[in-house]
Amino acid sequence: MDDELTAGYSVPCERCSAVNWGVSDTGQFYCKSCHNIIERVRDVEETEVLSTSSRVTTLSRKSFKKNEKVLGKEWMIIEGFQFVLMHQADALLVLGVCPQFKNDVLCHFWRRYLQKTKQAYTENPISLGRISAEPCQNVDSDSAVESEALSDVSLHSGPSVSQGSDLSLGASAGHSSDDEASTSLWCGSADATGYLNRRNQRSHHLMSMPRTLALCHLALLWVREAVTLADLLRFVSEKHIPYLNIHEVFPEEIKLFGKDASIFRVESIPSYQRVQKEAQLLARVMELPAFPSISAQCLLHPGLLSLRYLTEANLPGGYPGDPSPLDVSYELHHWVCEVMHRSGLAKVGALTFDHASTAQRKSPISYELLACALIIVSMKLLFRLNDNKEWKLSEKADHHNFADIPGSGLFSLAWWYETVLKAFEKAKKREEQQTASQMWKSSKAMVFRKKDKTVNLKRRRVVEHLQKSFQKLSGPSPDTLHSKPSSFIFRWGEGEDSDGPSFHQTKLHHVMKKEREAHTTANEKYWHPFLASRGKKPCKSHYAEVEPTLPRMYVWLLELFSFLLRVTPACMHQEVLRVEQQFMKCRRFKRKKKTTVEK
Repeated sequence: MDDELTAGYSVPCERCSAVNWGVSDTGQFYCKSCHNIIERVRDVEETEVLSTSSRVTTLSRKSFKKNEKVLGKEWMIIEGFQFVLMHQADALLVLGVCPQFKNDVLCHFWRRYLQKTKQAYTENPISLGRISAEPCQNVDSDSAVESEALSDVSLHSGPSVSQGSDLSLGASAGHSSDDEASTSLWCGSADATGYLNRRNQRSHHLMSMPRTLALCHLALLWVREAVTLADLLRFVSEKHIPYLNIHEVFPEEIKLFGKDASIFRVESIPSYQRVQKEAQLLARVMELPAFPSISAQCLLHPGLLSLRYLTEANLPGGYPGDPSPLDVSYELHHWVCEVMHRSGLAKVGALTFDHASTAQRKSPISYELLACALIIVSMKLLFRLNDNKEWKLSEKADHHNFADIPGSGLFSLAWWYETVLKAFEKAKKREEQQTASQMWKSSKAMVFRKKDKTVNLKRRRVVEHLQKSFQKLSGPSPDTLHSKPSSFIFRWGEGEDSDGPSFHQTKLHHVMKKEREAHTTANEKYWHPFLASRGKKPCKSHYAEVEPTLPRMYVWLLELFSFLLRVTPACMHQEVLRVEQQFMKCRRFKRKKKTTVEK
C-alpha cells in the first residue's frame, strides 16, 4: 500500500540513507527506519484539495463578457477629445492666457465644430461604428436641440465621469443589441471603429490629436494673444501643455484599450506646417468669419514680433531706453518696419486671418514667420550677405570700435556671428539631449489587441525595472530637469547664466549714408534668387536644390531663425521669397507710376 502511495519515490533518507518511505494520514512522507519526516507531500492529496476548493478553474464565455464590462463604462471618442481640450486650455490659462480664451472662445469653437460635423447638437447625428443615429423626440428644430444640449456639453466640466449619468451630446445614441458584434470590437469607446475609418475621417472631418492643437491655435488667434503657433509647439515639447501621453490622466471610467489606444496614442509632436494646415481646415469646416484685425498695437503684429526676435537673435533694435531716440534710422527695427510698409504687408487686410481669402489659401498667414523673414530681408539690404560685403563692413566697424573714436559702439557682424554661433551650437546640443532623454513611450502599457495584453504588461514591467536601474546610475529623472516656461531661448548680457555679450545697443552708422537730409543704405546692390510668378497652385519648395548655390551667411541665418521657430529652413526660405516678391512688386509699381506722372 505504501509503495502505491509513494509512487516509486526512491531518494535515500538524509539521516539513515535507507529507502523505506511511508505516507502519514496528513499526506507527509516519513522514513520507516528512523521516522524522519521530509517536506514532500502526496500528489494525490494536492489534486484532491484543488478539486474540492472553491477556486474557479474554467472561465465561460458568458462570465468573460461580464468581466469585460468592469473595465469601464462605454464612452464616446469626442468625450476623450473634450477632456484633452479641457486640460490644454487649463494649461494655457496657467501660462497667462486671458480667461476669455477658454470660456468664451475655445468652448464656442468646440461646440460649433461638433454641430458643423453633425457629431452633436443636431437632430440627426452621424452614425459612427456601433452608434445608431435615432431622431430626438419632442424637438422642433436644430436650434432647439442645440439650446437644450449646450448645458450638457461644455469644456468646463469635461466628459461626464459620474457613475449615475452619461454625457449627453444633443443626440440619443443607441447601442447595438448584438452581443457578438459588440464583443468582436475590443475597445472601451462606442465609436472607435468609425473614427479609424479613413472614409469617415475625410468626409466628416473627425477630430484627431493634432487638431486639438489647431483648435487651440485658432482660439489664441481670435483673442489675439501673444502666443504664436511656434510658441504653442515649443510649450508642448517642454510639457507645459499636455499632449504627449495625455491618456495617462484620463478618468478611471474612461479606459483606453484596443482601438481606442491607437486614436489617443501620441509619440511625436506634429510639425508647424501640419498644425497650420489643420487650423485652416477646421476654420473652413466651422465656417468661421474673418478674425479680429491685427492692429499695430497688437502683440501679434509683425512690427512688435520683430522686436522680440531681434532681442532673441541678439541683433541691434530700437528700445525706449536708448540714449538717442531720434536716430531711429540707425536701428534695425526701423528698416524692418520700412520693408514691411513698402511691401504692402502692413495693411490690415494682409494681416487678418480669413480662411476664405484666396491669398491665404495659397500661403497661410504666419505672423512669426513673417517677422523673421522681414528681419532677414532687412539684413540683406544693409549687409548684402553675399559672403563678401558683410565682412568688409565688419572690419570697418571693428576698426572704429578699437580706435576709441567718439561715438563708438558700431555693430560688427563678424563678432556677432562668433558670439551667436557658440550659443546656437550649445542650444542645438541641449535640445538633442532633451529629445534623446524624452520619455516618448507611455508609462502605462497600451494594449491594442486582447491576445497581446499579458505580453504588453510584462514588457512594461521589464521596462520600468530597467529605467529604475539606469536612473540610479545616471542621476535624476529627465522629467525633473524641465525649465520654467519662457518666451526666449537665449539670454544675452552680463552674468554667469548669459549666453554671451549683448549687441542690442550697438548702432548701424557704418552701413548708412546721408543723401538729401535722409538716411539710406551704403549697400547699393541687392541679390535674390529667382522669384517665380505665383500661380493658382502653390509651387513646391526647391530649397534643397538651390541651397548649395546660396551664400553661407544667408543659409546660416535661415538655420538660426528656423531653430527659433521650430520650422524647416526650406519653410523659412519660402517666406523670405514671398516678402522679397512683394517688396519688388511694390517697388516696380511705384517706379512705373512715377514715370507715368513725369510724362
